[in-house]
Amino acid sequence: MNGGAPVGSGARVLILLSPAKTLNFDGDHPPLPLTRPRFENEAARLARSAARLSRARLATLMHVSPALADLNARRFRGFADAPERAALFAFDGDVYRGLDAATLSTDALARAGRRLRLLSGLYGLLCPSDAIRPHRLEMGTRWAPGAERLTDWWGDRVARAVADAADAAGTDTVLNLASNEYWAAVAGRLPPRLKVIVADFREGPDRRFVSFHAKRARGALARWVLERGATTADALTGFDGLGYGHDPGDGASDRLTFVRDAAA
Repeated sequence: MNGGAPVGSGARVLILLSPAKTLNFDGDHPPLPLTRPRFENEAARLARSAARLSRARLATLMHVSPALADLNARRFRGFADAPERAALFAFDGDVYRGLDAATLSTDALARAGRRLRLLSGLYGLLCPSDAIRPHRLEMGTRWAPGAERLTDWWGDRVARAVADAADAAGTDTVLNLASNEYWAAVAGRLPPRLKVIVADFREGPDRRFVSFHAKRARGALARWVLERGATTADALTGFDGLGYGHDPGDGASDRLTFVRDAAA
């Protein structure tokens, strides 16, 4: 983790989320003019390289079935001509069901443009309105053109983009709601001026970590911040979505812990 400022420092926050394996390129959503990804050229390079991999190799790298490997092989090979959709509405996994972006208010969508960024194995870092094409390439993939791992291929480019986004938003604190796999592209690479807060979601008296619930909660917290217009780390302790409540007993300087009854 970067930084050591207390959570109650009053710092503004930039929200980071992971992408989702599940995609949705159908249906309507609120109008959001498309923007071009910062690393659009890099994404095209990665897609061209991945298109040369066999289906069997993709199945091994991605740990997926032959059918899913075939789907993603076709996606990479037809990448340049594939349809586009705003990243915020294209991802459809548990985090994004918690976020429920299609029902965000106009003000919340505007805040998302300034204060929400989505990590991506293929695109590096995305604004909510950035146009993306159907794909699957996880940040933990042990492959990249000329590198052993995808995180090695990205180097410090994703971290620099996060720092630039924080500067543009007038923010000195990053709220890390991403998984460890995607945070690995940023960890240890942010400048010292940026502090990082992690939100930890636990269940029941034994404080179990349940991945499915934590993913939904990360999306719900991001939504809460955007809808409420919360701008400080102090304000984050007021999150009470999905039955969670802040645990003030966790005094870690870089973590906010939220707990709920297991029955919830």
